[in-house]
Amino acid sequence: MLVETKAKIGVFSIALGAYLPQFPSLVPEFEAQYREFKKLIPDTVEIIDGGLVTTKELSMAAGDKFRAADVDLVILQLLTYATSYNMLPAVRDLNVPVVLVNVQKKKAPDYPNTDTPTWLGELYACGAVGEMVADLERAGKRHAVITGVVEGGDPEVKAEIDDWCKAAQVRRRFRNTNLAQIGRPYPGMMDLYIDETNLYHRMFLYTKQFDWEKMWAIADNITDEAAIRAKAEDILDTFDIEGGGTVEKVWDMAKYVVAFEQWVKDEQIAFVASHYDGFAQGKAGLLDSMLIPAFSMLIKDGVACAVEGDIKVSMAMSILKTISGMGQLSEMYSIDFNEDICIIGHSGSGDACISAKKPTMKIVPVFHGKTGGGYLTQFYPHLGPVTYLGITQDKDGNFKFVVAEGVNEEGPIFTFGDTNMRTRFTCGAREFNNRWAEAGPTHHMAAASGRHIDTILKVAKIFNVPVDIITR
Repeated sequence: MLVETKAKIGVFSIALGAYLPQFPSLVPEFEAQYREFKKLIPDTVEIIDGGLVTTKELSMAAGDKFRAADVDLVILQLLTYATSYNMLPAVRDLNVPVVLVNVQKKKAPDYPNTDTPTWLGELYACGAVGEMVADLERAGKRHAVITGVVEGGDPEVKAEIDDWCKAAQVRRRFRNTNLAQIGRPYPGMMDLYIDETNLYHRMFLYTKQFDWEKMWAIADNITDEAAIRAKAEDILDTFDIEGGGTVEKVWDMAKYVVAFEQWVKDEQIAFVASHYDGFAQGKAGLLDSMLIPAFSMLIKDGVACAVEGDIKVSMAMSILKTISGMGQLSEMYSIDFNEDICIIGHSGSGDACISAKKPTMKIVPVFHGKTGGGYLTQFYPHLGPVTYLGITQDKDGNFKFVVAEGVNEEGPIFTFGDTNMRTRFTCGAREFNNRWAEAGPTHHMAAASGRHIDTILKVAKIFNVPVDIITR
């Protein structure tokens, strides 16, 4: 990622304080269990440690830590029975989900040899879950439950925790970075128009406005020829260029990519939504002709660059890039009714990480529907499972995710320079189009190889937005 962020996860454990003087052996037992539990949290996030909580006062102290750190998520280990008052002060003033991890130490009781402290310390994690959820509901808090076991290892618990941490990383990325809007949306594409103040209030994402005059001059001060040459070689390693590619051929493009990368870091930008509708002449024409591959290089390194000024799809691209490592701009292209296949893709910048083979770059005399001409890039998405994510809004400005999973299949694709893939959906192509359109998305969506709806649902819970699942 050109701009790094690290989610902050509030972590604490709870046990009933009344048990500890009754059974002193529980103190070292619980301390050891909590130490081991924290090792399940991936090092891709920062732990804000609320400690082992056994009283209201300790819970309040944990809450003070979590608020001060502005945590993206809270993960609570249930060690044994505890009252909900051990939990609520720690999360009362937070607006993030609480994940209740109900992990029992032993797989099963040794019934005749289990005494009370052994039962309370190693076999009674599940006793308080219902109470915790009941009180989180009454407090209006979002929540989730993970149940599992320590003995013998539990990959499902680890996978769920990892998934929640990926989802939390999305919130931190939206919160700590900025969106660059260059120019304005494509004229008349009213589904793309957005209120940037509403965006900030609801999704934490701040928009910085840039005009094209500044972009044309962005590479004027780039003089490090070694850096430009290295970037040119990176471009040649990333793309097969029609007619052959040389460092000299992509020199100006590399110079702009170096400039854009520095701009991204200086402005803390993780999202770009751009559209140019001026005269493609002089410097404007030069940059416009090479912007698609230049922005594709940024996408590869974690900056979601969307064409036609579509802020919402840049958000969808960033979500998929953060949770899956790839985020490809897409839209409905066509239907092959003979094969019951949807053809999905887009003209413009894309993500090399979704491509099963080296993407191609070719020059075209005109960008259809847009000013000028120049380089197009075509990516070749992996065959197999694929996830689509669209982001839309209702009449009150509330955001909504629209998601679907399908399978990319082998077969003929368009070869005029645009990325496209053949996706089969379990509900069929005709019904998919009906359902997807009825959900009211914009005409753009993001795509990533693999099945990611379960993780997207966690992202949605963190952002407190609804999700329409079209098909799986």
